Amino acid sequence: MSVAAGVEPTAPCAERRFTLDEYHGMADLGFFNGQRVELVGGRIVIMSPVGAAHYTGVKLVEEALERAYGAGYVVRTRAPLLAPDDSEPEPDAAVVPGHPRDYRAAHPSRALLVVEVADSTLAYDRTTKASLYAAADVPEYWVPNLVDRRLEVHRDPASLPGEAFGAGYRTLSLYLPGDTVPPAGGRAPVPVDDLLP
Repeated sequence: MSVAAGVEPTAPCAERRFTLDEYHGMADLGFFNGQRVELVGGRIVIMSPVGAAHYTGVKLVEEALERAYGAGYVVRTRAPLLAPDDSEPEPDAAVVPGHPRDYRAAHPSRALLVVEVADSTLAYDRTTKASLYAAADVPEYWVPNLVDRRLEVHRDPASLPGEAFGAGYRTLSLYLPGDTVPPAGGRAPVPVDDLLP
């Protein structure tokens, strides 16, 4: 490849990644006031605005999972979950063991089930978020797909070098309205109709 005289070849842009401590420090200083953000792989990601259908889906997921799991588990919605690779995502829902006070000093670092309600972020939730949760060894990851009106259930996290965080799920099952799905460690199956707005 030839370069015109006096023109420098274009170098790739440098990227500055942040640690969890730096991210928390910026939040403490008010850098993100008025913005919904999360840390994914050292990158600060601005989260999409919440539409009415998305919000309704999150609320339906919360209620369905509380029924399915019962006492001894907490369904956290839009709350931080510590993950590897300088990540602190805020999934739409995460089922964690214990009681709310168990997490008064620190956010949980493990979950039985994580859920991302997907409409405008469907591709991101299927790829980057799936890889992140698999790397965090979350046994089951659900994507209530509002676009196609189905539930995508990812299971069996494993090392997959080609994925964003070096991990992914080996099993993907699709559930349609009218179906029920047994959640990881849950006491009762969840009707897909209970999750979709």
